[in-house]
Amino acid sequence: MTEDTQHVIDFADVRRQDVGLVGGKNASLGEMIGALKPQGISVPPGFATTSDAFRAYLAANGLNERIAHELESLAAGTSSLQEAGERIRKLVLGGAWPEDIAEAIKTAYRNLCEAAGESDVPVAVRSSATAEDLPDASFAGQQETFLNVIGEAALLKACKRCYASLYTDRAISYRNIQGFAHDQVALSVGVQQMVRADTGGSGVMFSIDTESGFPDAVLINAAWGLGENVVQGAVDPDEYQVFKPFLDNRDLSPILEKRCGAKKIKMIHDRDGTPRNVPTSKEERERFVLDDDEILSLARQAKVIEAHYGQPMDMEWARDGVTGKLYIVQARPETVQSRADMGTLKSYAVKDPGPEILRGLSVGSAAVAGRVSIIENAADIARFVDGSVLVTSTTDPDWVPIMKRAAAIVTDHGGRTSHAAIVSRELGLPAIVGCGNATHVLHDEQDVTVSCAGGEEGVVTAGISKIEVSEEALDTLPDTKTKVMLNLANPSAALRWWRLPVEGVGLARMEFVINGAVRIHPMALAHIERVTDADARAEIKHLTAGYESLPEYFVDRLSRGLSRIAAFCYPKPVIVRMSDFKTNEYADLLGGRDFEPHEENPMLGFRGASRYYSDAYRDGFTLECQAIARLRDKMGFDNVVVMIPFCRTPEEADKVLAVMAEHGLTRGENGLEVYVMCEIPANVLRAAEFAKRFDGFSIGSNDLTQLTLGVDRDSDTLASLFREDDPAVLRMIEMVIDEAHKAGTKVGFCGQAPSNNPAYARYLVEFGIDTISVTPDSFVQVLRNVERAEAGKEDVP
Repeated sequence: MTEDTQHVIDFADVRRQDVGLVGGKNASLGEMIGALKPQGISVPPGFATTSDAFRAYLAANGLNERIAHELESLAAGTSSLQEAGERIRKLVLGGAWPEDIAEAIKTAYRNLCEAAGESDVPVAVRSSATAEDLPDASFAGQQETFLNVIGEAALLKACKRCYASLYTDRAISYRNIQGFAHDQVALSVGVQQMVRADTGGSGVMFSIDTESGFPDAVLINAAWGLGENVVQGAVDPDEYQVFKPFLDNRDLSPILEKRCGAKKIKMIHDRDGTPRNVPTSKEERERFVLDDDEILSLARQAKVIEAHYGQPMDMEWARDGVTGKLYIVQARPETVQSRADMGTLKSYAVKDPGPEILRGLSVGSAAVAGRVSIIENAADIARFVDGSVLVTSTTDPDWVPIMKRAAAIVTDHGGRTSHAAIVSRELGLPAIVGCGNATHVLHDEQDVTVSCAGGEEGVVTAGISKIEVSEEALDTLPDTKTKVMLNLANPSAALRWWRLPVEGVGLARMEFVINGAVRIHPMALAHIERVTDADARAEIKHLTAGYESLPEYFVDRLSRGLSRIAAFCYPKPVIVRMSDFKTNEYADLLGGRDFEPHEENPMLGFRGASRYYSDAYRDGFTLECQAIARLRDKMGFDNVVVMIPFCRTPEEADKVLAVMAEHGLTRGENGLEVYVMCEIPANVLRAAEFAKRFDGFSIGSNDLTQLTLGVDRDSDTLASLFREDDPAVLRMIEMVIDEAHKAGTKVGFCGQAPSNNPAYARYLVEFGIDTISVTPDSFVQVLRNVERAEAGKEDVP
């Protein structure tokens, strides 16, 4: 690439340093073909026109001065964006190809056809701006792409249309926002052999979690047909998430999440070869686009590409429907999370939210309150009210001029890699995508609060709620002897806390994951024939569609849900408490009423350890054990520790441990540790005996207070008597810590007291507790109070 007048270059001869010559997209394609093919990265062949060819085209048609004049008129306000853009595009499209450039393009196309063994090979024609995909700008879809272009004449026409797309209204506006001089940006056209994704599938992939910035995850979106629907957010795609550190071990399957999207449409080639959308079949809507092997294959390719470029990457992929082969068709730097301020943790909390209106996939972690402005068509963009909440069906690059003026964005359709999601992240806006019916249930000038602060699901609530924002510099947090861990229940929110300097998870509540991710009583899945409610059976059939068996549904959903919690702090310990529903709570699960007895006092009834070896629940506990075994052995999360709740006697502990061993969870094997909850006075009084059977204690202050003081923790009448700092309760805690340490056993605290009252940490430090586990929102305050308590300062607030 030393010839200044070279007009066309084969991808195989392009490297990433050639951005100025062929733009970011094309430079990246050439880099992957040249450098990564030996490592298993498959990229369709092709070629690129150069920036020299673009400038030569403008010069040969006398366009530079005329374009500059139109842009000056726009800047002066004598013409509108729409008027200036339309006139410039007409000028570019009306130009004639210089003969040498046209011949170079046709020759390169003929060579591509010859290599493919076809007379007129279909190609994708993509724009690649020379200022594109720089570290601080994604240029998300600012220029055009034309698919399934066949023949020399059609190719030359498509290339000219790519040139003109450098001056679409959205592209002009975007360069103005980013501060790029228009005359400093040129355009290269990438011509790439088409992958038959119209009969296969395609999508987008990031080598970083796009919402939390968690660097150890690969995020993949997938839909049937050509990939434009995923990029533009016109379809609700499948979503897969993979834990990157385990990908080199081919014996593991570290897929953290598989969410089946609606995928109501797919883009195919019409009879004349042009792309068009058609409805998907019911079978396609209910089936995942990718199987597990394909998900892992793509994730491994993402890891290779990221390692080669030395930074998180944003990639597009396609699967050929004829050969089944997976291809990477684009790769560029990820431009938002990878460059976010990693040293500061900003948290949002909505106080006293109004009634929930709708929910969808959250983008970002912020929350805002504002007034709704519904824009259903790009032609109505002029109606948008600055500073309002933009509500629309979907967005494309034409919407960027108003997206940057919105307080938040809510869409009916789209996934986390849709245009709306990508641009919202870049602009720092909270967005909720894929709500399904936002444009139907919301109305103009309605006051709402848009919150993405609760994890993967964002929520729109009625009214203007108060929003509290807290910010913490992580490098100022102390390192304490008493380690502080997190209590977590929501897998969808787990990854957002990866930046916190936690020592692990002291309590992951299995029942919360069952309630959210499974929803079905485990005994109903083990014995569906005993479920008498016809509606419940129908709903169970719907939820478990696509699974080879009902028990497999439970094991898969539970293990994946817990894996998100196990991943964010790996290899630090994550203590998973086996299910601790009470009978009335179990009964509320789908199919549960056929398996649960009615109890007058469920808090003191058939709960915890007593269920696990009982014939009434033993088959359900089997599924719990299988999920933990898969999580540790098949997915690779050997940092998971099992904890048994409400274990009344050491003899009961022996029975539970024996049942666990029957299902591959033998204490001490493959590094498995088993803890016991300390929440019954008997756990304290017989601590030495429990210590022989378990590797650690975790104090649950709610039940321990209830049973020590004889106070129902849910009683409003007795609320003033329920005190976790009562001397009797504190004495119980001090006793079990002493007994545990005498036996050489670890002891932690996972109760709610330090989260509700951070000063409570002082008592625990004075008693010599090993770890304190708290909710994420109280982590910083508890950590600072632990520091002061360890320093012997009396002024712990």
